[in-house]
Amino acid sequence: MTNEKQNILIAGANGTTGRIIVELLKGSDSYRPIAMVRKQKQKDYFEQENITAVVADLEKDVSHAVKNTDKIIFAAGSKGKNVIGVDEDGAKRLVDAAKNAGVTKFVMLSTMGADNPSVSEELGAYLQAKQNADEYLKASGLEYSIVRPGSLTDEEGTGKIQLEEKLESAGTISRADVAKTLVEVLAGGVMQNQVFEILAGETPIEKATTHQYIKNTL
Repeated sequence: MTNEKQNILIAGANGTTGRIIVELLKGSDSYRPIAMVRKQKQKDYFEQENITAVVADLEKDVSHAVKNTDKIIFAAGSKGKNVIGVDEDGAKRLVDAAKNAGVTKFVMLSTMGADNPSVSEELGAYLQAKQNADEYLKASGLEYSIVRPGSLTDEEGTGKIQLEEKLESAGTISRADVAKTLVEVLAGGVMQNQVFEILAGETPIEKATTHQYIKNTL
């Protein structure tokens, strides 16, 4: 056993959810955050907060960003502006870099509906991009967890969720609880190589992820 902290690269660290993830990891005894950002001024911001940061563009080569990285959380998104370039191809690019660098786990922030993009005509292109990225990760050979939340809100986190491989209805969940779930499944063996949906609920996140893992492997 070693007490050495694992380096966690957060793609999309400057986003709303990404910043919450960084703060959670900053306070962790097990992990050390590395903020992956697109602009130098964003890098400067994180470094002023004593957080390691690296400038990398998901539309270009990102191999330099994954050096000395143990695990990755992909929380980046184009907000509908470039779903192919960022949400799909950017994710694939980072998956490839992770595989080449020997990263031990890749946690993907996906979305409910990615299993069936036809459920929404308005969001069809986005959901298809997310599905393609998810499938690419699943086929990569990397250890992974793919987290598909419902609609994100900026409400305060409760630390409690619903978690199933497929939930029966749509709904909402706070970004804070999504961030906590992403961090929770970083651990080896927790929701390993599984795709699952989450919404606001009544089960503590630590219990939901562990219980679901045990249930699915019995």
